[in-house]
Amino acid sequence: MTFAGFPEAALDFYDDLEIDNSKVFWEAHKEIYTNAVAAPMAALTDELAGEFGPAKIFRPYRDVRFAKDKTPYKTHQGAFVAVGPATGYYVQIGAPGVRVGAGYYEALAERLAALRKAIDHDRHGPQLERILKKLNTSGWEIGGNRLKTAPRGWDSDHPRIDLLRHKSLTVGKDYGFDEVIHGRALVGKIRSDWRATTPLVEWIARHGAN
Repeated sequence: MTFAGFPEAALDFYDDLEIDNSKVFWEAHKEIYTNAVAAPMAALTDELAGEFGPAKIFRPYRDVRFAKDKTPYKTHQGAFVAVGPATGYYVQIGAPGVRVGAGYYEALAERLAALRKAIDHDRHGPQLERILKKLNTSGWEIGGNRLKTAPRGWDSDHPRIDLLRHKSLTVGKDYGFDEVIHGRALVGKIRSDWRATTPLVEWIARHGAN
């Protein structure tokens, strides 16, 4: 299947799902989800797979076993291309439109220690700063979970303390309702976006493996 854009019906579907997140609604509109959301997302990621690798398209169902919020369905559809543990490229569609991202969304203690060691390094740390500055200047938002204080073992006056506080590190960009999301041009846009974030993804994959 060739990607032809996400139809308006995809946005309408998630608008309505946010109002009525129930099995009754889902079953009545499942065909819309399949045709307007799932199929285009599969087509989009298939077209990008040759350069970036195959994507995992997340299930639309929420894991509510330990959650206070028992609504059964996610209010967006995401897809992730893994380059390393919890590291790679991301795209999603939901009621607010299309969003792209990259980075790492979690790290076990050993891996987080390796990343912090690289951030502390006199060459690798400044390299990461330059990568993030370039992305931020070109419109990417820097995100991720961060400690409120300095991590144990690190001085609060470290020159890269803000980066050392990160437990996850991501960059993101919104296309929202831009007309581009409804046509084939979105493939090229996301390809360019993911290429722009490749230095960050490669930095994380390289240093997080040490």
